[in-house]
Amino acid sequence: MSPASPPAPAGRPPLRIVLADDERMVRTALRVILEAEPDLEVVGEAASGAEAVPLVRSLAPDVVLMDVRMPEIDGIRATEQILATMAEPPRIVVVTTFENDAYVYDALRAGAAGFLLKRADPDELIGAVRLVARGDSLLFPAAVRALAVAHTVGGPAPAALAWAARLTDREADVLRLMATGLSNHELSERLGVGPQTVKTHVAAILAKTGSRDRTQAVIAAYEGGFLMKKS
Repeated sequence: MSPASPPAPAGRPPLRIVLADDERMVRTALRVILEAEPDLEVVGEAASGAEAVPLVRSLAPDVVLMDVRMPEIDGIRATEQILATMAEPPRIVVVTTFENDAYVYDALRAGAAGFLLKRADPDELIGAVRLVARGDSLLFPAAVRALAVAHTVGGPAPAALAWAARLTDREADVLRLMATGLSNHELSERLGVGPQTVKTHVAAILAKTGSRDRTQAVIAAYEGGFLMKKS
């Protein structure tokens, strides 16, 4: 994960966050950590996916911290329902106990912006919320690669090979760097180009891979064998 990001500039409203976890103590701990920051505000809590979906629809937060395993509706189904029914859905970060949790991979494929381990320290939690809120993805490169390899059967699909062939050389380079967890700002510094140029390359990659966001593009790259050829 990238280093903790700075708070939003003064004058901007706080980032609005919804917490979804079936353990009250976990939600309380998260609230205490997040609301100690002036640019973060917890606007709602849910104890299950079934509660989270209508709550998120009504509050329209910027970010949702979603426990991946909950009763009634788990974090995967809740993520799918939120993203499928909101015109401007929030950024969703799934929270799990284990880095190799198969549920995490399914949640990322469903459209979650990334995942966070429950053992993450306060600075990582705060940085994660700010990171996804500004449009970056929260990736643990080694874990995402391991999950992708574990869930991929056979060779690259023809569709994957087709989109890979449409990438320019620079877009291919950007996608490989995205898979290492670099943010747009870090990509800009690494490549020696302006932030807007990076955004243009990322937008082209999302369009060509048919991805909702950076996380899904990286997963598509692993599943299609693109990142196994050269990384």
